[in-house]
Amino acid sequence: MATIEVQGLTKHFGSVVAVDGLSFSVDRGSVTGFLGPNGAGKTTTLRMLLGLVRPTAGQALINGVAYRDLPDPERTVGAVLESSGFHPARTARNHLRAVGMVDGIAAARCDEVLEQVGLAADGNRPVGGFSMGMRQRLELARALLGDPQVLILDEPANGLDPQGIAWLRNFLRWFATQDRVVLVSSHLLAEAAQTVDDVIVLNRGRMAGHGSLTELRQRATTTVRVRTPETDRLVSLLSEHGIQARHQSSDLVEAQGTTVEVVGRLMADNGLVVLEMTSAGESLEELFFQMTEGAQRFGAAGHPEPAPVVGPGPMPGGPS
Repeated sequence: MATIEVQGLTKHFGSVVAVDGLSFSVDRGSVTGFLGPNGAGKTTTLRMLLGLVRPTAGQALINGVAYRDLPDPERTVGAVLESSGFHPARTARNHLRAVGMVDGIAAARCDEVLEQVGLAADGNRPVGGFSMGMRQRLELARALLGDPQVLILDEPANGLDPQGIAWLRNFLRWFATQDRVVLVSSHLLAEAAQTVDDVIVLNRGRMAGHGSLTELRQRATTTVRVRTPETDRLVSLLSEHGIQARHQSSDLVEAQGTTVEVVGRLMADNGLVVLEMTSAGESLEELFFQMTEGAQRFGAAGHPEPAPVVGPGPMPGGPS
């Protein structure tokens, strides 16, 4: 059973705390978004998970062991953290063959992954002529060479056009349905929300939120505004039912954290007159801002992350 588990993970770069006591787990069968603004500690965490940075404290485990202790890491984990520095004169197919040769992967697998990422027709083209989006797909193909059970991607939508982003979204969902693990980082909640099932939100190296996307949406409060000649009665009624409400004007009441259906039913049951009723939901972006900019109920004081220290095609069995 492929899993990711992080326990008390901490990383200091001198006096700077990049990651501070981070703990979470990622199970197979779903796409988990690793979210936070730039500098939140996402990349440093992923690099520790992949054995590229040594933790100051805590541990990051894949299938219960550190990456360096995996018996066959390239066939267990596929990762894209940054561009691997393609040779511009080398073709996409030969680039993959060179990588696969090091890991003992058959040349035929290179054609399979090019097909998976929609680059089958471009396999003999020099990489130097590829767009940024095509290079992103080629990086994903490289990560897939070993047919991994775990896929870890850092900002994979960078450079992709809207069609490419939609393709990536479908691919990651398909990959997860194969009973595999997907952990994908992003600083854009709105885009991630269209892809992920679960979210891990970082703020300055600490956990700011963790749960399903459904739970995150439930945290986004809804405001209901009601025009009525009976504002005093309505405020009192809503308060009796545990709903925060206040007068906005002589004929306007604003209620927080509820829905039009709830307020409307209470007013109907108690014979209150409704002149007008509207609702406005807090967007996920607004909630994300609250969680990562110091909202007391979610956030935690932390420290900025330093710069990283560096030592559309068909898919077999998947969406087209």
